Amino acid sequence: MPEARQPLDHLLLFGATGDLAQRMLLPSLYGLDEDGLLPADMAITGTARTDYDDNSYRAFAKKALDQFLPDDRKDKDKIATFLKRLRYQSLDANDLAGFKVLADKIGDASKELAIFLSTAPSLFEPTIRGLDSAGLAHGMVRIGLEKPLGYDLASSREINDAVARVFPEDRIFRIDHYLGKETVQNILALRFGNSFFEPVWNAQGIDNVQITIAETVGLEERAGYYDGAGALRDMVTNHMLQLLALIAMEPPARFDGTAIRDEKSKVFRSLRTITPEQVSQVTVTGQYGAGAVGGAVVKAYAEELGKPSATETFIAIKANIDNWRWQGVPFYIRTGKRMAVRRSEIAIQFRRVPHSMFAGRGGLLQPNKLIIRLQPEEYIQMLVMAKAPGLDRDGIHLREVPLNLSMDAEFAGARRRIAYERLLLDLIEGDQTLFVRRDEVEAQWAWTDAIRAGWAANDMKPKSYPSGTWGPSAAIALTERDGVTWQDD
Repeated sequence: MPEARQPLDHLLLFGATGDLAQRMLLPSLYGLDEDGLLPADMAITGTARTDYDDNSYRAFAKKALDQFLPDDRKDKDKIATFLKRLRYQSLDANDLAGFKVLADKIGDASKELAIFLSTAPSLFEPTIRGLDSAGLAHGMVRIGLEKPLGYDLASSREINDAVARVFPEDRIFRIDHYLGKETVQNILALRFGNSFFEPVWNAQGIDNVQITIAETVGLEERAGYYDGAGALRDMVTNHMLQLLALIAMEPPARFDGTAIRDEKSKVFRSLRTITPEQVSQVTVTGQYGAGAVGGAVVKAYAEELGKPSATETFIAIKANIDNWRWQGVPFYIRTGKRMAVRRSEIAIQFRRVPHSMFAGRGGLLQPNKLIIRLQPEEYIQMLVMAKAPGLDRDGIHLREVPLNLSMDAEFAGARRRIAYERLLLDLIEGDQTLFVRRDEVEAQWAWTDAIRAGWAANDMKPKSYPSGTWGPSAAIALTERDGVTWQDD
């Protein structure tokens, strides 16, 4: 548990007029306020380059809430109460004098303050410098950093060094919004709250692990960022490696920020580096071409972008963890845009039974699987073998059947919160458990930078795949060489 603190006096939002603020931050803060979870007197000051005053920003926020809150959450009086918390100060992050004006807007800068920084990475360093110059980086201030934190290890270190010159690690909250998802946290409950998994949660019990994040969308409004990033930087370096670490980590002694992040960091340090000699055998990259998604005809990536590009919109990787628990167990990772369906899930395939007593009677066994679906539905499913009803005169018929735990059904009375509600509340309360530590970030970048170096050394270009499919055919071969089939059902 985090240590007891005085109620937070102020939350400062950088990038307060951006897409993330409209879709996620403002609705999340309203949800927390609606449930009485925000400190009673906490003010929220937004800042960005847009020239608003308090009233015009409140009108902007109301429009965002009207658009992005579910209809059953819209309460006119509660929205009006929430809007009274909001203030606004326009700011150019490169203008040092503007930070003094911002500090004056906040008022007593010596009180406890939380800052959420959602700006372009190029503005991180001048923003930190400006906060420090205006007295907004003292020992009662903690800062949340929204990704991307750089585009490789060197740029990530540059950003982290800039932040560390002003804020110590125990006041830095690096955000990966996947860690705020309820089902992601349920991985910890599933693994460490049930005794029957631990004896088989290792190389003796598990044959392979698959992690899939498939999107049906294309570039949308992210062309400028995405074409410079690609699927590896955008999804693997953060979300997917965090999921891998939660599946692979050793049992932490406690549910706190130090113990959990220590164990995740050990996983990242144990990831086998992919060398230039290996990269073409254990990675597959692709770029979507024209096709159909959800019955609608869609353009190819290059046509959507408006120019030729070698950016990957799909990647599949065979990863290995070189430690005692996971030696010899492949972790297959894949993510892509314009895929067949929208799906985020983890599939854990257990090893086959060592001997089948049913083989002589025609009974065919499949290895057990544990499916953890993160979106669009949220459920945990165990696939087990069962005997089909009948007299079995012509042999024993076995069938794979699911044991389902639906989060929505089992917790029907509980509010399903979006990830940013939890993460913002943890930032406000000073709990770092679900945030990413610097050594994790740098280990993730080191691993994916080696992959990119291998692509460059081998002049690897992404293979085209039709939109509305599961990616290039080479991704199928990646697993089938090992006798494994992707979980596509």
